[in-house]
Amino acid sequence: MNFPQKKSYVRVNSQTHFKRLGRELAMQYLYLRDMTPETDSAEDMEKAREMFWEQAANGELTSDERVFKKAKNYAEKMIDGVLFYLKDIDDVLASFSEKWDITRMAAVDRNIIRIAVYELKYCPEIPVLVSIDEAIEISKYYATEKSGVFINGILNGVKDSLPPDAKEKGNE
Repeated sequence: MNFPQKKSYVRVNSQTHFKRLGRELAMQYLYLRDMTPETDSAEDMEKAREMFWEQAANGELTSDERVFKKAKNYAEKMIDGVLFYLKDIDDVLASFSEKWDITRMAAVDRNIIRIAVYELKYCPEIPVLVSIDEAIEISKYYATEKSGVFINGILNGVKDSLPPDAKEKGNE
């Protein structure tokens, strides 16, 4: 299986927070799902998920097993949330990406945005600006040079459509 990458399977250093790593892993898994034929059964998808985690655990992620476990747990939360709300998230994405059919977007960009939209809409404990900043930072590593501007534009539109109390949380 090929995962989006530039330098290594997942970029991790001593400064990488487990949530950043979790977002990166979630994006990679969602990317994998996008590249998998829709004809695959639920059983095949579960096997693919198990294989993904096996490869991630054996990859050069971090020397700290505890950080990886926390990142995996966070990634699982993101993955399950995005998949549960996928239609709603994709509707939001489509409404804020004028002139872009989401199926024509780069899969990496699409999945970075999906995770951020999930956080913006369904994770009130995460400050809005943190979700946007994390998406942009992840795009700098995994996506194209212009992806950050594209992602920022869409996510700022989503942010502006949130109820006022959600926006205030991001400015704390």
